[in-house]
Amino acid sequence: MVGQIALPLGPLGRRDPSHIVVGPANGNIVEAFQHTQNWPYHTAIVFGPPRSGKSLLANWFEQARLGEVVDDAERMDETELFHLWNRAQESATPLLLTSGVLDWQVTLPDLGTRLRSALRLDIGEPDDAMLEELIGVHAEQRGLPLGDEACHYLASRGPRSHLGIEELVAAIDRLSLERKSAPGPAIWREALEEVAGPGNRS
Repeated sequence: MVGQIALPLGPLGRRDPSHIVVGPANGNIVEAFQHTQNWPYHTAIVFGPPRSGKSLLANWFEQARLGEVVDDAERMDETELFHLWNRAQESATPLLLTSGVLDWQVTLPDLGTRLRSALRLDIGEPDDAMLEELIGVHAEQRGLPLGDEACHYLASRGPRSHLGIEELVAAIDRLSLERKSAPGPAIWREALEEVAGPGNRS
């Protein structure tokens, strides 16, 4: 089942970029956020490819005041991160880390041992229903008129990743502006070929 959640910042429209499309690719992560008391050593790490919603999920977790957050944790000084982990243990505060490095190698031995014990949460590949929803959300954020038929057509032929879908909608938007016309099948097919390569136009 695919749906959306929004950051807890009051009423937000669907076009607000803080909305997160939730589906099979990330539903386990949202579920885990509801049960931080079960996290090993109060720590979880969300791994995912570029533009897959790691930061949105981290922001949602932080704004909901569920615990401490370090986005792109692989960029943080390891000694500082180790101290943060220790403070989280002392206060029993849930600690959420995100990383775009799927095989993140920690060089500080004590930190590496502790992070290997954390709950690992991977963002997976979206299914067709989630891809359709992602296309719709990106289109609405751009004010781009793409109905259900367009979303279904594009999802079944387009890239199978969050980043690829974002690039596809951006290409449709650009082509629509260049042609000075609403996006129709011809523009959909051209954008598909541009982003996904030949053979994705039919």
